[in-house]
Amino acid sequence: MKIITIAGNIGKTAETRNTQNGQTVTSWAVAVDDGWGDNKTTMWFDCSWWGKRGEKVGPYIQKGGKITVSGELSKREHDGKTYLTVNVNDVKLQSKAEQSQGNYDAPAQGRDLGDDIPF
Repeated sequence: MKIITIAGNIGKTAETRNTQNGQTVTSWAVAVDDGWGDNKTTMWFDCSWWGKRGEKVGPYIQKGGKITVSGELSKREHDGKTYLTVNVNDVKLQSKAEQSQGNYDAPAQGRDLGDDIPF
């Protein structure tokens, strides 16, 4: 088993579908920068999360957001191209797409939370 953890930008909003056998799978793409300066390239990973956990988190995985994904690394070939794939075990959402574009109102920015702090 090849376990990988990647952190990058969500390049494709998650889509949830059911297979012919009735299994639920949620899929999306993650772009990860490799290198720096003139040598900088982007590696793309196709992510698939099977079952209810993926289905529940899917609506929060929006294009433009930042995410960390852990899972089993594999690859697939199609039309002479090689695609890196991750069979997801765990996800950490770093930000929503709206946050990465600056269109949000963070709860702690300039507001007095008073007694609303949960800890």
